[in-house]
Amino acid sequence: MRAVMLYEYGDPALLRVEDRPAPTAGPQQILVRVAAAAVNPVDLQVRSGENAAHVRVPFPMILGWDLAGTVVEVGAGVSAFKPGDRVVAMSAQMATGVGTYAELVALDAALAAPAPGSVPLAHAAALPLAGLTAEQALDALDLPAGRTILVTGAAGSVGGFVVELARMRSLEVIAHGRPGDTGTVSEIPTGVADGWIDTAGLPEAIKGVRDGGRVVSIVPTAAPVAERGIEVRMSFVEQDGLRLAHLSKLVDEGVLTIRVGEVFDFAEAPVAHARLAAGGSRGKLLLTP
Repeated sequence: MRAVMLYEYGDPALLRVEDRPAPTAGPQQILVRVAAAAVNPVDLQVRSGENAAHVRVPFPMILGWDLAGTVVEVGAGVSAFKPGDRVVAMSAQMATGVGTYAELVALDAALAAPAPGSVPLAHAAALPLAGLTAEQALDALDLPAGRTILVTGAAGSVGGFVVELARMRSLEVIAHGRPGDTGTVSEIPTGVADGWIDTAGLPEAIKGVRDGGRVVSIVPTAAPVAERGIEVRMSFVEQDGLRLAHLSKLVDEGVLTIRVGEVFDFAEAPVAHARLAAGGSRGKLLLTP
């Protein structure tokens, strides 16, 4: 099978496509033929060595946390899936060692969920990490219905899901984005929100939160400093196949919108990494075999 390999930490040019032995499905696992894998900021952090202290797998490694594809084999003890099923999954590659930039991926069946049927299968790869990050950040913020939430980075992959999921929870949303981003404000009003989810690394936006409010950030390198009695928490995404199944249903119900920016071949992985690092993308970048 073809896979995108990394042999040492460094710049995007170090990513290269190689033929590798195909995995098989072990007990409680499924083997998935990948339609697409998403490119996420964490992939850039792993590749560069920024997260080296937290990576538990040796070189050479296959990067990638997201996938969408078709089950081709199920291991012993798996009853939730069968060959031919369309699935999405998130694997925390830094910990599991199971990366998704490959034609075939074997992973625990508990990490997978049925793919939404209302979008092309490859596009569904934009859902797992971003959707779970958004849902779990809202859980951490824990605002009751009717309260006002500020979302920074609202036009991005995670921020877009936060906005839609917050509305589903009956929260009033102030969406912050760049000038020209549809449906967002570019200037943050002062003290208008009961809570704030930061997906963009804008610590100064804490001014938009009322005294005694709540903040959840998914950007540890630019976390806001607590002030005025405001509670600040970090939220780190966790694997959760059951929650992912729920999010997949919300896509089919029209609650969540899959946003795809650009699609690259595996051989263009260095280009995709450079593109994400440059910023400004208004949709998930995907890699296809």
